[in-house]
Amino acid sequence: MATAISEERKRIHPHKFTMWVALGSIVMMFAGLTSAYLVRQAQANWLEFDIPPVFWVSTVVILISSLTMYIALKAIRARLMQRYRLFITLTSLLGILFAVLQYSGFNYLYSHGVQVFGAGSNPSASFLGIIIGLHAVHVLGGVIALFVIFLRAYSARVKRYNVTSVEIISTYWHFVDILWIYLFIFLKWM
Repeated sequence: MATAISEERKRIHPHKFTMWVALGSIVMMFAGLTSAYLVRQAQANWLEFDIPPVFWVSTVVILISSLTMYIALKAIRARLMQRYRLFITLTSLLGILFAVLQYSGFNYLYSHGVQVFGAGSNPSASFLGIIIGLHAVHVLGGVIALFVIFLRAYSARVKRYNVTSVEIISTYWHFVDILWIYLFIFLKWM
């Protein structure tokens, strides 16, 4: 009996495994996009421009949200529901703030004459739009997932402590954070 329980604990949850496969796919997609960026950058008509200053602020926001997600996960593991609710709420709000700041960054570019898509756009701006836009889609997915566990945290019907979904979302959220740091460094200094 004890052996069966220890074998069960060694297995990875199927949802966690699926999430890790998805994260591997996302890594490959962004590796391909940043490689294409470097190849295209070496060709003609590449427009040089600075990334919006608000992206620095959004970087700090997503780093803080990763910290609050970590604290929320620790809290639910310790069955401290009030603390968990507080930090999952903060993480959700910071995720929304990050998305708003990203949108503000694109408005900044547009107001400074950098058109990301359409007539009058430049390949460098379009690459920026595609790369950050795809990251924004992944952040939106994370914010939706955070909103779902936020609702569950405040639901009176949920009486058990199931940390698996919070662990999965926590891993995903930290991944989105690390991905943004990579993209920010790549775009800032490439």
